[in-house]
Amino acid sequence: MRIAVIGSGYVGLVSAVCFAEIGHNVISVDNDGLKIAALERGETPIHEQYLPELLARHKGERLLFSTSVPDAVRQSDVVFITVGTPQSQTGEADLSYVEAVAYEIATALAGSKVIVEKSTVPVRTCEWLHKSLTLNGAASGTFSVVSNPEFLREGSAVTDFLYPDRIVIGADDSASASVMQAVYKPLTSGSYYGEPARFPLESYRYAKAPMVVTNAKSAELIKHASNAFLAMKISFINAVANISEEVGADIQQVCAGIGSDSRIGSKFLNAGIGYGGSCFPKDVQAFRSVAEQCNYDFGLLTEVMRINSDQRVRFLKKIRSALWTLRGKQLGVLGLAFKADTDDVRESPALSIIEALVKEGAQLKVYDPAGMPNARKVLSAASVTYVDDEYETARGSDALLILTEWAEFAVLDFKRMRALLKYPIVIDGRNLYQPAAMAKAGFIYHSIGRASAHPAAESLPGVEYSAEPVPALRASNSAD
Repeated sequence: MRIAVIGSGYVGLVSAVCFAEIGHNVISVDNDGLKIAALERGETPIHEQYLPELLARHKGERLLFSTSVPDAVRQSDVVFITVGTPQSQTGEADLSYVEAVAYEIATALAGSKVIVEKSTVPVRTCEWLHKSLTLNGAASGTFSVVSNPEFLREGSAVTDFLYPDRIVIGADDSASASVMQAVYKPLTSGSYYGEPARFPLESYRYAKAPMVVTNAKSAELIKHASNAFLAMKISFINAVANISEEVGADIQQVCAGIGSDSRIGSKFLNAGIGYGGSCFPKDVQAFRSVAEQCNYDFGLLTEVMRINSDQRVRFLKKIRSALWTLRGKQLGVLGLAFKADTDDVRESPALSIIEALVKEGAQLKVYDPAGMPNARKVLSAASVTYVDDEYETARGSDALLILTEWAEFAVLDFKRMRALLKYPIVIDGRNLYQPAAMAKAGFIYHSIGRASAHPAAESLPGVEYSAEPVPALRASNSAD
């Protein structure tokens, strides 16, 4: 099938590459000529696992690139819209990019086309998209509009696409539903998983990808409701963690007890400094705005956002409590991206905390395996120094802060870290380590939802301490 994907951001580029992987002929479109030229050279503009390999496999063959929406539309049977829908000043989703693309599509429609809204949008967007296409000259009966929300997590977007929990299709007519079923048939029939040349993910054992077919409005609502629910789960466990600290419980033990209930599950039950990224903050706010337009007070979402914001404030208080004053303090920071395995720093809790520390007069040395180039664009204070590895953040620092749960941060040489730090203080916003093990290694260790751990007197500065490795404790929330 011939497919056009308009927009080559996280969702658009991953979708285009993966559609080519399952056998379609794809044109990826973006109005940024420099980005398109880089993609044609095989350069990936985002940090995403497996994306470079699939791009190299298909570019120039089943995957082509273009800056012309009309040309791509004319050459395609199905057109996916994957442009950005940023949060507006009112909290609603800004659909101006979708509207602009609709105009370009309308000028090029010829023959029967299925237009697919894949960007995260509020309910009724497909309805408005249909009206916009008609108003801009698209002949009635020559096109249909379908919702196909994405459920791709940054850092694992390729595997999420090829091995999905579900594929949601929102169509208001049987013909467009059939077209969309054909698009995803290599996954839903299981034929892709049986191909010898399938992408070699040996750890994945898949039979068939499940598909949920609904009307358009239901599909649009599924996306916002899913992200809002996951954000609620994160805020809930963070609220429980705050109580846990006060009463002397261990939030990790609490999570183990809660998560073992099959009705609840353990995913997203990891206390920390809150959710971030390009989806959860925007989507929760946008969903609340949709509720307001429906004259419904969705107070639960308001509380989810309040708890998430408060979690960063509480972490700053934890830093102050550990260090007394912040002005003039040298702090090492591990993590800038909003989560591990991505270079995305949009709405990152780490950056929010760093900016607050800068305002209080702290000097910071920061490191992130992938997020530093993007962080430099938004965080260029003279008091922030970007260093080349984890250990340089610790050199001469009064404390070490862990703000992103990268796997490499969980296997640090803490004997070396301990020797580099001015004071043996670690303040962990991601609960990467066992408190008892950190204390044994000679650290004053503060985390989320657990009592602080302190070394024995013989492990204080200037005296020998345990050189045993410190075991990592937890995995990521794998937030969207």
